[in-house]
Amino acid sequence: MAVSTCSTGKQGHETPTGVFVVLEKDRNHHSSIYDDAPMPNMNRLTWSGVALHAGNLPGYPASHGCVRLPMKFSELLFGVTHVGTPVIIAGAHTDPWELTHPGMVLSGYAEHEFEQVVSSLDGKKLPSDWAAAESYPVTSVIVSSADRVIELIENDRVVARSKLTLKGGDALGSHVFVLNGAANDARGLRWSAITHSAAASPAMRDDAVMQRIAADPAFVEAMQQRMHPGMTMVLTDAPLSPDSRTGKDFVIVTTG
Repeated sequence: MAVSTCSTGKQGHETPTGVFVVLEKDRNHHSSIYDDAPMPNMNRLTWSGVALHAGNLPGYPASHGCVRLPMKFSELLFGVTHVGTPVIIAGAHTDPWELTHPGMVLSGYAEHEFEQVVSSLDGKKLPSDWAAAESYPVTSVIVSSADRVIELIENDRVVARSKLTLKGGDALGSHVFVLNGAANDARGLRWSAITHSAAASPAMRDDAVMQRIAADPAFVEAMQQRMHPGMTMVLTDAPLSPDSRTGKDFVIVTTG
């Protein structure tokens, strides 16, 4: 849709990397921390002050942690985001690309299960605003090779947890998948994939790691019931410690 340069956090105020969601939107926002500075087309990512907004782009990191954008780009972005939209901030990554997982995530599937999942997704089209968290909670899945654990999170609450079965090696790499919907022709699910670091082996490519992870049947069922377009799934080799996730502020933080 659009590509732009930006200005991120300067030394001492570095912009954190990881997977966030838009917490708040304000077209005419002013900073409550930095002398009422204007922050047009603001998409808030953390309650502590990190946001996407229009601002000065001097050609180097210059903000206090926010991501400054050109005015026109910020207007386009503001027009397509909603509360709950996933936002990925990465130091280095591949361009997003679409892949189709040939079966149900984390397991194979019987013929009738695919129709059930498609029917469920059709009833969960992206809302114009995700403020109604009770009806449309923000759903995230975190897979950790370090802990051999997979968690299902709604908003800031872990609703299911399972032992991770990892095939073909001990490492996953750093990946983010965003669910787009069903691919009826391939009888699978369409995902947008982003790799945060260069794959060290064929087994760590986006299209390969999806085939390597599995969870307990009860977890798979809970995940299928909560899947919606826009759901994010993060694969990481980092442990799932309190230092890597906090409340509703960061949904997932992959690096400091």
